Amino acid sequence: MSTVFKALSDPTRRKVLQLLQAGPIGAGELADMFEVSKPTMSAHFAVLVGAGLIEAEKQGRNVTYRLKLSVLEEALLAFAQAFGLQVTRPEGGHSEVESKQEKP
Repeated sequence: MSTVFKALSDPTRRKVLQLLQAGPIGAGELADMFEVSKPTMSAHFAVLVGAGLIEAEKQGRNVTYRLKLSVLEEALLAFAQAFGLQVTRPEGGHSEVESKQEKP
């Protein structure tokens, strides 16, 4: 799980995850959305893939990245629970958060 939080610690990588929420994006197109070099973006993509937050699909020389939301969700649930929050998933699919602390 520490690799997930290390990946999330960088604002560029968080922005990549936000952009991928809309759907899969080609590596070149995604890299063009940032004002850094393509090798720098490639390193960011590698960290995100290594943490299991995104997956790469190669077709010839083209690489398309897609978000793996389940990995991110599990990491965030574990993080919430570490702070005493009880998270439940109702059938509607949205998580609900309750504090374990006593309510006034």
